[in-house]
Amino acid sequence: MSWTRTLLAALAVCVLLLTGTAGCGAGDAREQGENGVSSSPVGEVLDETDDAGRHYREVDEGDAPEVGIEVQPDPVGHGSWDVRLTLRGFRLSPVGTQARAVAGRGLAYLFVDGRLVTRLRAPECRLAPGLVPRGTHQVTVRLYADDGTVWAVDGDPVESTAALTASEAETTATPTSSASPTALSAPGARSRTGGQGSPDRAGKAS
Repeated sequence: MSWTRTLLAALAVCVLLLTGTAGCGAGDAREQGENGVSSSPVGEVLDETDDAGRHYREVDEGDAPEVGIEVQPDPVGHGSWDVRLTLRGFRLSPVGTQARAVAGRGLAYLFVDGRLVTRLRAPECRLAPGLVPRGTHQVTVRLYADDGTVWAVDGDPVESTAALTASEAETTATPTSSASPTALSAPGARSRTGGQGSPDRAGKAS
C-alpha cells in the first residue's frame, strides 16, 4: 500500500508542475497582446493595420516622430534615384535591436507606388533604375517601431510621400534644379527632376 501512496503523491506533484507551466505560458501569451502584437507602455496598439497587416501604434501628437523625404535623380546619370530622409524626434535602430516598441525609435520602410522595396536603418539610400521605370511614381517613407507596429497619430501612419516623374532624358541627365538636402517642400510637392514630402504639425505627412 505504501508504494501506492508514493505513486499517487508523485502523480500529484506532476499535475502541479504541469499546471504551473501552463499558467506561465498563459501569462506569457497575455503579455504578447492580442493578434500576436507585443504589449508595450508606449502608445496604444489599434485595430487598424497597414496593407501587410501590421498594427498601428497610436501616440500623442506631442510625442509623435516626424519624417520628410527627398528624392532626386542620381547626378552621375545612371538612372538610379537618391533618397534622403529628414527625421525629427526619431532615430533609426541598428541591426540587432530588440524587437519591442521604444518611443522615438525604429525603422523606416520605403515604398514605391505602395510596394515595399526596403527597410532603412540609415537616412539615405539609392533606388535602382528598375524600381522606378519611366512614368510618374509615389515614393513613401513610413516609420515603424522595432516590434513591427506602425507609428501613428490620430489613426494615420507617420509617413511622407514624394511624387517623381522618370523619363529617358532624366535617367541620363543631371537635374537642372534641386532643393537643399535639409529643405522640406510643401506637402504633395511635385518635380520633374525628383520629389519631396514633408510632415505636417501632427507628425503625419502627405
